[in-house]
Amino acid sequence: MEKFGTYIRTLRENTNLPLRKLASYLDIDQSTLSKIERGERQFTSEMIPEIAKVFEIEYKELQVMFLKEKLLNDLSNEKYALEAIIEVTKELNK
Repeated sequence: MEKFGTYIRTLRENTNLPLRKLASYLDIDQSTLSKIERGERQFTSEMIPEIAKVFEIEYKELQVMFLKEKLLNDLSNEKYALEAIIEVTKELNK
């Protein structure tokens, strides 16, 4: 599974978009974006719409990828994570 930050860096590099430009679009420091791409810091959900716009990617696809990684990071070491996710799924489906 590709990390979200790595995915964004790949998109940025494939479109020849300089780090400073994407950082400017996201209204963050270049060093912060660099750390995010390396997985040393986390993206925020507020960045997702701008990233989707810049790279012309469907917002939903990006949001799901972001949330998936966030949940995995937050819950991967929790003993009853799967059971909790099942219960949350039931609540969301009501």
